[in-house]
Amino acid sequence: MKEKYSIGVDLGGTKVKIGIVNEQGRIVQKVSVDTFAEKGPDKVIAQIKEGINLLLKTNKKKIHGIGIGSPGTVSAKKGTVEDPPNLPGWKKVHLGKIIQKEFALPTFVENDANAAAIGELIYGAGKAHQSFIMITLGTGVGGGIIYKGKLFKGEFGGAGEIGHITIDYNGPKCKCGSYGCLETYLGNKYVIKNVSEKLKKNKSSLLHKLISNNPKGLNPKIIHDASLLGDEFSIKIIEELGEYLGYGLASVVNLLDIRTIIIGGGVAGFGRPLFASVKKTLKSRVLIPMRKNIKVIRAELKNNAGIKGASSLVLYE
Repeated sequence: MKEKYSIGVDLGGTKVKIGIVNEQGRIVQKVSVDTFAEKGPDKVIAQIKEGINLLLKTNKKKIHGIGIGSPGTVSAKKGTVEDPPNLPGWKKVHLGKIIQKEFALPTFVENDANAAAIGELIYGAGKAHQSFIMITLGTGVGGGIIYKGKLFKGEFGGAGEIGHITIDYNGPKCKCGSYGCLETYLGNKYVIKNVSEKLKKNKSSLLHKLISNNPKGLNPKIIHDASLLGDEFSIKIIEELGEYLGYGLASVVNLLDIRTIIIGGGVAGFGRPLFASVKKTLKSRVLIPMRKNIKVIRAELKNNAGIKGASSLVLYE
């Protein structure tokens, strides 16, 4: 029996990552192209097409379909993407129909964090758990809910937008239009902006040396590196981010009574200080009977969760 292959597209605010994946979840080939999100939906879609074409030019395997994980509210049935906060100019885009027409392959679209959750369920840290909450920390903050082995989509397909839970009604304005969303504290750009401001008052931090006193050099990896070198300022920043995430997740756990949390995405690379802070905050905020079973786990698929999850929309549809 011939092995089946599909294309998984992980559409992010900064990069579009695309891969050819087999049934076992092995990525046999992948590419990454810039999203150019600020140039609007036509340019972003052109980038997706370019990335897929790059793979198809050198690939001789039979592709059974294309799966796309996209930010925003997604109608999987219609293949539409609506108002993704980190993709300016997108109102309602028929992404599935456009890509299917271009490549004459069955195309399935799902929210990116939902796709990552499916990837972890089938291939990663979620294999041992029938129910869990998936958090992706990157340009934005995404969420996916797996309940009894199935993705919970809500009534209209928009469930799981954990990044847009309000943790401070007087907080900073979010790109979604609301205020004090979890994403305004944990999204990549927000984190860097916040750290840059606080760093001005922390002259002794190792970060100054690591970025050669140039704030444009700040990124999550450098903050993590400084924390590993014992920089108290960086450790405190990471623990603070864990607290914010714990505040938001406590509401989700109390609402859903799902007690396993899987955290992925670039910011998850902060490692132990972040995870310990999330778990500590969660345990102090959820209802007492729920505290004993709280698990906070690192995603296993790392940067490949989106590609593998998106590809599984085809193979496991």
